[in-house]
Amino acid sequence: MEVSLRSFCVWTMLVLVVFISVNAAEEKDEQKLRLKETQELLSSKNSSMADWYDDAWSEHTMEDPEEVAAMVDESIRNSTERRKLGFFSCVTGNPIDDCWRCDPHWQLHRKRLANCGIGFGRNAVGGRDGRYYVVSDPGDDDAVNPKPGTLRHAVIQDEPLWIVFKRDMVITLKQELIMNSFKTIDARGTNVHIANGACITIQFITNVIIHGLHVHDCKPTGNAMVRSSPSHYGWRTIADGDGISIFGSSHIWIDHNSLSNCADGLIDAIIGSTAITISNNYFTHHNEVMLLGHSDSYQRDKQMQVTIAYNHFGEGLIQRMPRCRHGYFHVVNNDYTHWEMYAIGGSAEPTINSQGNRYLAPANAFAKEVTKRVDTDAGVWKNWNWRSEGDLLLNGAYFTASGAGAAASYARASSLGAKSSSMVGDITSNAGALSCRRGRRC
Repeated sequence: MEVSLRSFCVWTMLVLVVFISVNAAEEKDEQKLRLKETQELLSSKNSSMADWYDDAWSEHTMEDPEEVAAMVDESIRNSTERRKLGFFSCVTGNPIDDCWRCDPHWQLHRKRLANCGIGFGRNAVGGRDGRYYVVSDPGDDDAVNPKPGTLRHAVIQDEPLWIVFKRDMVITLKQELIMNSFKTIDARGTNVHIANGACITIQFITNVIIHGLHVHDCKPTGNAMVRSSPSHYGWRTIADGDGISIFGSSHIWIDHNSLSNCADGLIDAIIGSTAITISNNYFTHHNEVMLLGHSDSYQRDKQMQVTIAYNHFGEGLIQRMPRCRHGYFHVVNNDYTHWEMYAIGGSAEPTINSQGNRYLAPANAFAKEVTKRVDTDAGVWKNWNWRSEGDLLLNGAYFTASGAGAAASYARASSLGAKSSSMVGDITSNAGALSCRRGRRC
């Protein structure tokens, strides 16, 4: 009996030793991996900007090597704590956020965001396959020959770029920021405002991700020369003053931005734009929030597909959340807490699929209706496919459905599975630009 007990103890000790050795090896391997990833990120080079600096990320991040070392140490510590707490401890039910925000090392894995898209714009890769570009200068003195280190210089390049910011900044653009294809603007970890001047134009390009910006107080600009690529600049007439204007473009993802108080729309998508997701944004203090579709007569917009998901439509909004024409629109799990006229409007026979939203009507007894058919007789719009499925209608809010509910039509206006409207408060609680800090879960 004593021999058996002694043997059991010996075997137990051996198992413990093996387990501790394996765990230590795994942690050592993970530390090496983290250090390798840090070195790769910090040594990313932008070859097209060699005259600016050879190593943008290194120059702007490694000025204090001790700070970098501390960041790596903290990342390793956080990784260990994460194993203790459990991998799913920060799951919110928001599939975009749960894809990347649980990771305390998000700043080392920024490009993983490109794999977290949902909806019709889910295939937008932005600058995932390119190098990092660090914006260090908030200036915008020359729209034709932008200074290296500025946001304008970054977005016009022909190559894919993942654009990040050295520090907090307010960028007041003299003219429209005309973007080139395959770009990501990623403001996580900084407080970046595009404000008090021109704003963002996405025109006849593809694969753009815009994440984490504050866009507000945009003004009409134009009648000026503006560069759109290293090899082209041209005359721009007066711009409307949209926060983000999407014009003839596809595979666009606008996520976790805070938008307010612009001269025209906060986000407009027109002239055959499609494959768009507008998610996790916080909209406030604006009249005509979002226009999707150029005009009732513009037939190319019949192919438009837009997902509007997990956004918070907040205080000070009046109408167009969105206002749709022709295409297919999936409005899913958004929180509508304010409108003065209506929430969702349209003309020219759009298909609108409203699922799992929370609509809180205003006190005004004449503004309880969620929907508005713009300048169209009931005899016409009664055949449009507009449906409300699983929406939570509060304070007298009501959704006027229409159409025969053609399965094929709603299939083209369906882009992801809707969650219960009871979850909308949690799903949208962090809508808008996030306050992320390096070395911590965002």
